[in-house]
Amino acid sequence: MGQVQVLCGRRWSEEEKRAIVAAGFAPGAVVRDVARQADICPSLVYRWRQVFQAASPGFAEVVVAPCERGSAPGASVTEAPMLEVAFSDLRVRIAASIPPDLAAAVIKALGR
Repeated sequence: MGQVQVLCGRRWSEEEKRAIVAAGFAPGAVVRDVARQADICPSLVYRWRQVFQAASPGFAEVVVAPCERGSAPGASVTEAPMLEVAFSDLRVRIAASIPPDLAAAVIKALGR
């Protein structure tokens, strides 16, 4: 007589899923290795990331870095504070005095 093995999937909490996704996409991490440690398929890590990204539209990682004054052509020491947004092949500098709604509209339009 043949043998049947029934596999019951584990139920992951949202916090556990977020922790696995964060670990999988941390600098220097390999999704395959993180998935193996959690005993799940790597495709599930990518799927969870998609779900979390869809649930929070407009979210982007923000890195606060010191200003490199004088390094750009025409930059001056008295320059107003700026927000610099880096896309894959484009950098946009927005003055801090710009209304937030306008800055968000510019970033959204350029992100398409």
